[in-house]
Amino acid sequence: MRKALVTGGAGFIGSHLIDRLLAEGWAIDNLDNFDSFYDARIKWANVQAHLSAPHYRLFVLDLRDMAEMRQQLRGDYEVIVHLAARAGVRPSIQNPLLYQEVNVRGTQNLLELAREWGVKQFIFASSSSVYGVNPNVPWREDDHVLMPISPYAATKVAGELLGHVYTHLYGIRFIALRFFTVYGPRQRPDLAIHKFARLMLQGKPIPFFGDGSSRRDYTYIDDIIQGIMGAIQYTDSLYEVINLGHNEPVSLSELVQTLAEELGVEPMLERLPNQPGDVPQTWADIEKAKRLLGYQPTTPFREGIRRFVEWLHQQV
Repeated sequence: MRKALVTGGAGFIGSHLIDRLLAEGWAIDNLDNFDSFYDARIKWANVQAHLSAPHYRLFVLDLRDMAEMRQQLRGDYEVIVHLAARAGVRPSIQNPLLYQEVNVRGTQNLLELAREWGVKQFIFASSSSVYGVNPNVPWREDDHVLMPISPYAATKVAGELLGHVYTHLYGIRFIALRFFTVYGPRQRPDLAIHKFARLMLQGKPIPFFGDGSSRRDYTYIDDIIQGIMGAIQYTDSLYEVINLGHNEPVSLSELVQTLAEELGVEPMLERLPNQPGDVPQTWADIEKAKRLLGYQPTTPFREGIRRFVEWLHQQV
């Protein structure tokens, strides 16, 4: 039986990935610290369906605690999928040292364990935020003009570079996947689509930053999982950085309008200035992902929003 360690497996992306891996017959160790960044009860709800699976084990551990990870994890993994991180651009500006500790040191610890255990495949959740204010769109992986403008983004750049070191020194295959604004059922409650939808349903105004022209390359969760599965199977080279996006940016104004239409409400806007650390647009060139991973996003934005709204109605 193929076995994987998934970090952050109680979160939004991680729980969907574990759904897929268990369905395909993998044995899974899930490492998650149920961080207080958002309500831990949401994460416990995400793992409920997994707890009864015969080849699933949950470890409530912190990436910064090497001794506990060494003691509790067996290390017999075909692949490590490292999704765990302290998330959020704006909060990272308030507490940059915490982000450094969790995201950089935590990744270093996990790479050290991969080296000790002899794990040969390491998938790292990077972020579109590494491109920062790079004006060359759509963003390509071979454009090395990285201009991160938040501590969070800087930690993701650091993670990619640490991976290159371990590939060079120890032959660990390291695939960094730059996720572009993932959305869908179970999305984190602090992210725009989820936050806006709940406020709209409550008849409250939504925080609307800037003039509405900022754009994000929203990518549906099922498409992201397809890309991660492709990376797990990938063996052609030892080190790659790959965008996983939809390649169709959506403006903030269009997001709000689409969400309001699918919810059947009239949105109220609380107009605010642009936020420090936010970039004006994200836009993924996904040709490399198509070529190397067979990646092909298939969920149009409105259809993804419709599925999210269906899920949300079941929660409220």
